[in-house]
Amino acid sequence: MAPLIDDYPNASLFRLPENRGYAGGCNEGLKHATADFAVLLNDDTLPRPNWLHPLVEAALADPSVAALQPKILSTKRVAGPKRMFDYAGAAGGMLDRLGYPYCLGRTMTGAETDRGQYDEPRDIFWASGAAMFVRRSAVVEVGGFDEDFFMHMEEIDLAWRLQLAGYKVRSAPDSVVLHEGGASLGEGSPEKVFFNHRNNLLMLLKNRGGAALPGILLLRFFMELAAAAYYLTRYPGGLRKAGSVFRAMGEAMLLIPETLRKRRRVQSMRTVGEHAIFSRMPFFQLLRR
Repeated sequence: MAPLIDDYPNASLFRLPENRGYAGGCNEGLKHATADFAVLLNDDTLPRPNWLHPLVEAALADPSVAALQPKILSTKRVAGPKRMFDYAGAAGGMLDRLGYPYCLGRTMTGAETDRGQYDEPRDIFWASGAAMFVRRSAVVEVGGFDEDFFMHMEEIDLAWRLQLAGYKVRSAPDSVVLHEGGASLGEGSPEKVFFNHRNNLLMLLKNRGGAALPGILLLRFFMELAAAAYYLTRYPGGLRKAGSVFRAMGEAMLLIPETLRKRRRVQSMRTVGEHAIFSRMPFFQLLRR
């Protein structure tokens, strides 16, 4: 990090005594920041020239916009005529009614080629933590990132709370960032499976409206069992990944009292109903056309 400070004498470096994960690191940075806007950027990203201007312009044009995501392309697949979206965020994050995240420009088997099909700015559900532009006051208002998540899905949880408080999350495709991906935990690693499954359940319990929640949680219980069974068929490491699902379910249940406490706080800040948030979202992403 020393060369970075040498090159940018106005920059400040804050060293944390312990690893607080992505959520804790971002919260610490936001605590020390004084600007109206902040950029949360992974160290395996490569912003393209003039990438910041469209983000600032979009935020200044609409005070209700709390978070923006640039178009995120893969560093591995931008050579030649084909530019592929990156898996982590692609053209903007979405969420189905069961709480499963997906992305515009991303499929179950990979990523789409960027042909300009998502070049119109639009409302999205969440902005990728790989390259996320935020209105600092809005993030502070809703409590920042949930540090109990540590890593994975913390940006989706934050975006959900921002929307419940009446803010918007938008895409800004005129801004382009390249992303290497998979630098923290390898794709499909048991630890990544654990964090994704545990944090998704915690996020759902915190933020989903009360009327729909019991039925969704019951359905999700059986879908978690189905996910564990699926991992068992995947080699190598299928048994460990299946075990990570059960570990995630167990820890999520242990955290129910604390999560319900957080839920009361989140729901007390709600200004937007479930219909407004999920009316455009599919019931289950695998069934969408």
